[in-house]
Amino acid sequence: MEAAVQEQLTAIIKEANVERGAAIPILQAVQNKLGYVSKEMIETISEQTGIPASDLYGVATFYSQFYMEPRGQNIVKVCHGTACHLAGAGRVATALEMATGAKDGQTSEDRMFTHERVACLGCCSLAPVVMVNEEVHANVRPERVNALMRKYRKASETKNSEGTNRVAEQQHTE
Repeated sequence: MEAAVQEQLTAIIKEANVERGAAIPILQAVQNKLGYVSKEMIETISEQTGIPASDLYGVATFYSQFYMEPRGQNIVKVCHGTACHLAGAGRVATALEMATGAKDGQTSEDRMFTHERVACLGCCSLAPVVMVNEEVHANVRPERVNALMRKYRKASETKNSEGTNRVAEQQHTE
């Protein structure tokens, strides 16, 4: 595990009250800070807190709020509720896999996209529906998916380069 990640875990654990019931708040803090909770992180938390790794792993795998793998910068949810299913959600999901390289439940190799199948987004009259991050896209057709994903890829790359430029500027002025 990287030293920076190790330091962040130690800081999170020090802030937590390590007592019975501390597993969920510690795991939530790790998830919020690092974006996921790996098996390696669970081992470190267990060593530093004395909470059995099996208990931590049980909590992390039971609750859907915890992710054991890094997630993409863009979370793409494809609705597969009845209306969306009938309107072609399966074809939209296939087009999404081809456009991003992320299969259902997985993250693309470049960590740009995580593809999630959801039961219903509550937008049945707009079927088929895709939600990217918090933005809903209605009446999505497979032939529109490539352009839609390019839009998010470009926005993420711009955001990443701006962040890199800011860091470089800060280092230059220090």
